[in-house]
Amino acid sequence: MRVAFIGLGDIGSLMASHLARDPFSLTVWNRTASKAQEFASTHSARVASSAVEAVRGAEVVVTCLPSSAEVEAVLHGKTGILDALERGATLLDCTSGDPATSRSIAAELSRRGVSFIDAPVSGGTTAAKSGTLTVMWGGAESDFERVRPVIEAFGKKIVHAGPVGAGDALKAVNNALLAVHILSTGEGLAILVKAGVDPSTALEVINASSGRSNTSENLIPQRVLTRAFPRTFRLALLDKDIGIAESLAAELGMQTPILSLAARRLHEARSTLGEEVDHVEAVKMIEAENGVVIE
Repeated sequence: MRVAFIGLGDIGSLMASHLARDPFSLTVWNRTASKAQEFASTHSARVASSAVEAVRGAEVVVTCLPSSAEVEAVLHGKTGILDALERGATLLDCTSGDPATSRSIAAELSRRGVSFIDAPVSGGTTAAKSGTLTVMWGGAESDFERVRPVIEAFGKKIVHAGPVGAGDALKAVNNALLAVHILSTGEGLAILVKAGVDPSTALEVINASSGRSNTSENLIPQRVLTRAFPRTFRLALLDKDIGIAESLAAELGMQTPILSLAARRLHEARSTLGEEVDHVEAVKMIEAENGVVIE
């Protein structure tokens, strides 16, 4: 199967590594050309000189980009791939995108005989490396069957969320909940530290009780208490995702005050801490505001 992969970031490069082997013939392209060259130096893949060259003849084109804006740019920019996509091909967009843009792209591609699936992933760099990502996809079953081998190469739990855009919606809400967990757990532990409770003791109780979450069980112990903060998922991207969830709620006429407050707080953390920090570092804003360190 001829596959083109566009977007070799922290997650994308690891996903692509599972496609750099039989039965796939892989071509890669990245806006920063050196990343594509570095990838090809250690994997069986051809480096394209342009995105257009990458997709010519490809049966499946995988995009894994920061947002739907970049997907639009790859399609419609000065050297956009739209006219180079083969009739009968499928664009498999693993970007954590926004549903409305994905629906618009799908409609445009359909008129050209190209199918579209939004298939954002979850699990971070650890699951991407092991090929055990959770994939939530939106689109038609018939289109999915054509790209199933590609998705199964890097995904373990693969769930049909609904029509095009449903995968993006599910990913945005999932990450909005992640943001809420990080902020609320950070605030709770800041209270306890100031009250004289050791955070490790607090987590021992919380994680055996009803207040537990993946944040309290894994993220806080492994990153906040150790002050390690490895960059596995940028705070800027989580800010983007909760913004998508908030916009979707507004589009649907929903009242979501908790998510809206979390979105505002996360944006404050991004503005304060910068574009490159890890998402869990949002806790540092809470620590600074309250004059405590959770360690």
